Amino acid sequence: MIQKLLIANRGEIALRIIRSCKEMGIETVAIYSEADEDSLHVHLADEAIKIGPASSQKSYLNIQNIISAALVTSADAIHPGYGFLSENIEFAALCEEHNIIYVGPQKEHIAKMGDKSEARITAIKAGVPVVPGSKEATNQADKAQTMADDIGYPVMVKAVSGGGGRGMRVVNSADEFKDLFNTAKSESQSAFNDDRMYIEKFVRNPRHIEFQIIGDKHGNVVHLGERDCSLQRRNQKVIEEAPCSILTEELRTQMGQSAVKAAQFIGYESAGTIEFLLDDSGNYYFIEMNTRIQVEHPVTEAITGVDLIKEMIQIASGQPLSFKQEDIEFNGHAIECRINAENPYKNFRPSPGKIENCHFPGGYGIRVDSHIYSGYNIPSHYDSMIGKVIVWGANRNEAIQRMNRAMNELIIAGIDSNVDFHIKMSEQSQFIDNQLHTGFINELIESGWLDKEE
Repeated sequence: MIQKLLIANRGEIALRIIRSCKEMGIETVAIYSEADEDSLHVHLADEAIKIGPASSQKSYLNIQNIISAALVTSADAIHPGYGFLSENIEFAALCEEHNIIYVGPQKEHIAKMGDKSEARITAIKAGVPVVPGSKEATNQADKAQTMADDIGYPVMVKAVSGGGGRGMRVVNSADEFKDLFNTAKSESQSAFNDDRMYIEKFVRNPRHIEFQIIGDKHGNVVHLGERDCSLQRRNQKVIEEAPCSILTEELRTQMGQSAVKAAQFIGYESAGTIEFLLDDSGNYYFIEMNTRIQVEHPVTEAITGVDLIKEMIQIASGQPLSFKQEDIEFNGHAIECRINAENPYKNFRPSPGKIENCHFPGGYGIRVDSHIYSGYNIPSHYDSMIGKVIVWGANRNEAIQRMNRAMNELIIAGIDSNVDFHIKMSEQSQFIDNQLHTGFINELIESGWLDKEE
């Protein structure tokens, strides 16, 4: 069993991992940049070590410094969380070289499924339906445009190493292809140090449905149901739900089996998600796999009772899954609201700064994952997400009512946040009626829904 674990991340996910480790009797090591000296994960870990200046390139993305920190503190394992190095093959390989347990999939699985172009090829081989698209990745605009012309517009340009909505553009015609391709490529190079892109047919107004899967080193792969991640702004998820209320049991079974099939095909170990687009005719298409824990994993935990972080740690230690597929039961409905330091009324402008007062909601069915506190200074160097509020209800309607109550209780003073955005969403008729798709929030904003601050 792992004795001491270093968390190669920051913020709420670092706290999330620390809490599970404490319950398992595992010592923890936090890493932090100069900008994060007062972050909560630094104070709650058993040990903390500074790894560099504020820039993520010189701290949370500095592989050599992180490996050195693990060796200096005698940590026998590293959990990468999400983002940063969580799908970095070199990082996973270096952990292995230094006999450090990597709490995640094998480097071969990251290479095969973390690369979106390769994942697509693998899904086809596994017999999982995919969106029509290019057969290979490229960073050449002329070559990519030929692919797009063959597929037919509209198309989606996507970064091979993408995530969080970065390196993605919808292209509606050949005339605008090269400009949008080069913009997405430049964004991908900046965010992921990888400018390879691939092209796929753009499915208008689909649902974005992802299945949580988890596999161990003994050949067992189980899915823990689906999450509806259709509420997105500029390809970045904002609100996530579990389960997806529009799925029939037959379709849920089919999609779940496809997700497991894709993971079993490569012998996947650890937690991951198989992501699908679902059109209005009930057709689903594999789009990618995330070979890591997801931001929205708590909604799955809420309806299954499974601690996914604990399972990941146990799997990395060589233990089998603590449950079988038939043991998984789904109970109620959960919704996650991502809380960001941003101003929705000013084009979602980031709002770093000092939190003067902070009060989290409570009561039955509410969970808050956040690293902020009164007096905490939000640095300007990282993603604007500062927490997540997860609500559970016996059904979707109750969960929405609880979401509204929780958001009205949440106080974050001193900076701008998107709390009011979530309040408005919980009262929005189409959201309540579950008439959603991936372009829903963008359409609301374009209609003037946020033009007037209330």
